[in-house]
Amino acid sequence: MLGKTAGGLFWMFRYLERSENTARLVEAGFRIGLTRPDGSDDEWLSVLQTASVAGLYTAAHGEVEASKAIDFLLRDVGNPSSVLTAISSARQNARLVRTALTREVWEAVNDSYMILKQTLARPVRTRDLPEVLATIRQQSALVRGALHGTMLRNDVFDFARIGTFLERADNTARILDVKYYVLLPSLSQIGSSLDNVQWETILRSVAGQRAYRWINQGESSPVGIADFLIFDGRMPRSLKFSTSKIATNLNYLVGEYGERHPCHDQIDVLNARLEKTTVENVFEDGLHEFITDFLADISRLGAQIEQDYRFLG
Repeated sequence: MLGKTAGGLFWMFRYLERSENTARLVEAGFRIGLTRPDGSDDEWLSVLQTASVAGLYTAAHGEVEASKAIDFLLRDVGNPSSVLTAISSARQNARLVRTALTREVWEAVNDSYMILKQTLARPVRTRDLPEVLATIRQQSALVRGALHGTMLRNDVFDFARIGTFLERADNTARILDVKYYVLLPSLSQIGSSLDNVQWETILRSVAGQRAYRWINQGESSPVGIADFLIFDGRMPRSLKFSTSKIATNLNYLVGEYGERHPCHDQIDVLNARLEKTTVENVFEDGLHEFITDFLADISRLGAQIEQDYRFLG
């Protein structure tokens, strides 16, 4: 496969995942905001920082306000990570690799773009936000369904999956960081009912609340939730699940092309580190520090994959 085609598939599915993940990040901020005793907008600066767009926001809008932050994350074309920008970029990449896609996948992407463009044509009112976020998640699920139901399991599928799970790993790590490092009002709140409610909100934002309760028989704790979202290989949005899928699809490419690259060594090292680390180690050394290192590793891995498979030609 040409590197340009591989890159188009990789980024098409990164952007598709990003559109959903940004919606989930907005949901996390919105729900955590509801737990604030003072009703302040402090969490939105944290969400913008987590999405790595705080500088862009302040340059365009100045002081952070909830309504402006939500609009910036969902609709602003000047924000490269906004839902509208991400779905537009996904469609553009899909057009570039149209011949590598089934008709069903192309139509699902194109329909999602049209629906979200209409849904986000105007600023979203607070009362409509849950419904809009649900629509974004639903459209992402429809594209994934078309991919799984109609695409050959070949290198096209592998690059699509690698892009998806790189983006997903990055996002789950960022959502964890929003809660622990930035949004907690003070050290005195750790272990409080407010702390527990916010952790439950993080669990809900990655669609893991029911699965977690089923596995843990209704009992929840911050350490248990962090362990679930980092190390549980059964949870489809956990860090361990995501990195294991990246490794699987990268290894399929070894079989497809008969070549092993530095990116394969990187993902093996990352998975080995997750395998030997425990949640107790993470909290002892600092969750924020762990997440920062993980995000750096994922970023390096993505750049190495682009280089190894010559996405830029």
